[in-house]
Amino acid sequence: MEREVIEAELVLPTHMKFKKIQMYDKYPKGQARGRHWKHLKQIIQAENYDNYPPHLPTYVNIETPPSMHPGKKICDITGFEAPYFDPRTKLRYANTEVFKTIRSLPNDYVQRYLALRNAAVVLR
Repeated sequence: MEREVIEAELVLPTHMKFKKIQMYDKYPKGQARGRHWKHLKQIIQAENYDNYPPHLPTYVNIETPPSMHPGKKICDITGFEAPYFDPRTKLRYANTEVFKTIRSLPNDYVQRYLALRNAAVVLR
């Protein structure tokens, strides 16, 4: 008995859009899943940095232009971010305990802290 071949105009898709695609259908065996991250060494080897102009910042050339954003203010005593500034001593501080410490410092210590920050001024 011979099979009949019926031609149809309607072609069904391989999967329905409303159905979830199984992982083994989406990524056949041996294919990478998702994004492949490169290490810095791989990026440097892949790029041809000889063709770039020397003033252009790249992974190899770390000389970049200065930042357009203002620098963070750091506490002169603790090293934390300092939202406060003492107008009498010109030192930056992070909290009230540091402020009490700053006010108890002698003038020569205050000058040393300011010299570390390159902001040494003569106090009256």
